[in-house]
Amino acid sequence: MDNTELLKSIEKKYKHLGENPETYLKGLLQAKPINYWDYIQVDTLLSLQKTRTDYKDEEIFVMYHQVTELTLKMMIHEIKQLSEGENLGEDIWITKLDRLKRYTRMLITSFDIMKDGMSYDDYNIFRATLTPASGFQSAQFRILEIYSTKIENLVNSYGKKRLPENPTIEDYFENIYWKDAGYNRKTGKMTLTLRQFIEKYEDDFKHLAKKTEGKTLEERIAQMPNPSEELKDKLKQFDHFYNVAWPMVHLDTANYFLNSKGENKAATGGSEWQKYLHPKYQQRKFFPKLWSSEEIANWGM
Repeated sequence: MDNTELLKSIEKKYKHLGENPETYLKGLLQAKPINYWDYIQVDTLLSLQKTRTDYKDEEIFVMYHQVTELTLKMMIHEIKQLSEGENLGEDIWITKLDRLKRYTRMLITSFDIMKDGMSYDDYNIFRATLTPASGFQSAQFRILEIYSTKIENLVNSYGKKRLPENPTIEDYFENIYWKDAGYNRKTGKMTLTLRQFIEKYEDDFKHLAKKTEGKTLEERIAQMPNPSEELKDKLKQFDHFYNVAWPMVHLDTANYFLNSKGENKAATGGSEWQKYLHPKYQQRKFFPKLWSSEEIANWGM
């Protein structure tokens, strides 16, 4: 494209928007060249590590969780496109699922940073200053779940026994699996960690669950007339990566820091982490109809 054609294309673009092309060209003439550090916001990004102690590995701990949150954001970015897109071809689904598996693999392997990249003794000192904060309070984790599957799949077998005959969204959220991490249903007591999380995010989660009804990844697949075996296999791989492999690595890392010496330390959020983190207890599956009854019965085993 020569300069004349380029200028015509620019004029066409801005006239289509109802704008004066000359105004934008004058602005471009005065604009500073972009550079890497401004585009990526490097200075801001590197200033976000605010530790509570002087232990050096605490900064590693903070950065690790920030990288995790950015990875979850990338995953939600891909999932939203599948959820909100209409009549997408299988090639797009397969491309996005490969990306999702790649991001999840990053999450799985990244736990080595926690397990092997921090001082055991230092971690078990500075973690006391983090109470009641907990990785449990990651809202993006819950957002990803809501986009991926129907809300009823986020209620485990224990919660399903408590549901009324025709449950509402409110009923599902009352019994959603992650509340078991901090809610004693016998005493009615709730940990501060869970209470803070509910107060900040639950209304948004419910709104999102209503917004995504009929549009979750699970439901989008069900709307396809004849999904291929390749696509179903990709869905199962992502389901297993995210809902079994990653939680098991998380559990293994928690066990290393909290129970490797038989001390059975409490989680900063106050959960019964040995039970709660295990996939067989959470029972979270994004695409349950793709799994056999035997596979579901042995989930996470």
